[in-house]
Amino acid sequence: MQNKVQLITYVDRLSGADLPALTSLLTTELNDLFAGVHLLPFFYPIDGSDAGFDPIDHQQVDPRLGGWAEVKQLSQHCDIMADLIVNHASAQSPQFLDVLDKGELSPYWPLFLKEQDIFPEGITDQQAGAIYRPRPSRCFSLKTLKSGQQVNFWTTFTDNQIDINVEHPQGKAYLEQVLGLFADSGIKIIRLDAAGYAIKRPNTSCFMLDDTFDFIDHLSRRANELGMETVAEIHSHYQTQIDVAKRVHRVYDFALPPLVLHALSANDVDPLIHWLSIAPRNCLTVLDTHDGIGIIDAGPEGDKPGLLNAAQIDKLVETIHANSHGQSRLATGAAANNLDLYQVNCSYYEALGKNDFHYLIARAIQFFSPGVPQVYYAGLLAMDNDMALLEQTQVGRDINRPYLDRQTLSKQLQQPVVRGLMALIQLRNTQPAFDGEFQLSGGGQMLTLAWQHQNDRVEFALDLSQQRAQISSQLNGQTERIDLSTLAKG
Repeated sequence: MQNKVQLITYVDRLSGADLPALTSLLTTELNDLFAGVHLLPFFYPIDGSDAGFDPIDHQQVDPRLGGWAEVKQLSQHCDIMADLIVNHASAQSPQFLDVLDKGELSPYWPLFLKEQDIFPEGITDQQAGAIYRPRPSRCFSLKTLKSGQQVNFWTTFTDNQIDINVEHPQGKAYLEQVLGLFADSGIKIIRLDAAGYAIKRPNTSCFMLDDTFDFIDHLSRRANELGMETVAEIHSHYQTQIDVAKRVHRVYDFALPPLVLHALSANDVDPLIHWLSIAPRNCLTVLDTHDGIGIIDAGPEGDKPGLLNAAQIDKLVETIHANSHGQSRLATGAAANNLDLYQVNCSYYEALGKNDFHYLIARAIQFFSPGVPQVYYAGLLAMDNDMALLEQTQVGRDINRPYLDRQTLSKQLQQPVVRGLMALIQLRNTQPAFDGEFQLSGGGQMLTLAWQHQNDRVEFALDLSQQRAQISSQLNGQTERIDLSTLAKG
């Protein structure tokens, strides 16, 4: 993976059309901005109950977007990251429909995980209580077979996402087929979606077990043999991210988004400085994604202290709700379907109260933090919350998953804050100092992040007490200074 800014996007929601349209966009209006693109699920169908993360056919590109040939064509222009949906498949998949029809006589019966596979005597309340849950619902869904028999299938996320038995030969073959297709289609990076939930054991949390680490190890090695890198996508306590980082090529720095929001809302950079001093260096940095703003990643877990304490987390969540004028509250928790227990649903721009200066500060912190930056398409364009889409679908995360046409895209690209962000992206991509040594200092309301490579140096200095932020870039003996407040005004 190149040490340059990457884009995260749905094919149709940014381009307004298909893979050729996205390829055109990335080679015209967005040319030279992104070294790679994470294509959010483009499998059939893209408009399932979880926006493509519940594929009926993981090996088919949704025909509305194109085919594998179009994926490979895009790969000629930039590196492509794709999701290997490790944990589950759709309840409408041909394999699961065959299970419903034929029961144990179906060749796919062992592909899907059932309660009896892990708890042959049935699960007790104590065992159920020990399982780590990303949702408030039970981890099983009762399905009725054609024969009339009722079976409890494991459904970690929704009743339309049936967990795969990744340890059975059927499950291994399923994942191997997808890996091979990815490699043949020019995909260079694989995001291991929900891999932390893939291995289940009785009397455990069924999340990030030692056996899970072994599974991720094996999957990563196999991807590497096929010429691909892996990125582990796991929302959990920050120490888990540090542990996972030792076992894969890259992890996501999901602690960074809430820590940046805390710094700018509470005028306190100390938790951020602490995290940047210990954070994995082999990470992807994000502020926003297709999911919500992770809270658990910075907070405490049981008796384990967090990067922010419980009171700071509560205040941060309420600040996001206030900055978004209550819109995030309508999209989060029990107020919306498809909810997560650990995320606030809101665009990052709205979470900062649509403060252009603070938004560019947040992006500067992201770009100067160790790791390869990824920018979500809605964040690139500083989009407001999409309340119309939320009202239409009642899916909380849709508040930050807008469908854009070319007119809206062109309008947003002219906004001063977006032009400022694009200038920061260009700096991050072209300043060789970012391949050098990271330097961190500050405390309280002062923060300095710097990179030095031979004679080239780039430094970001933030003074929250004075609301000042400046970048100094030394390249080939020339010094350029960028004032972020000026940049925010265009």
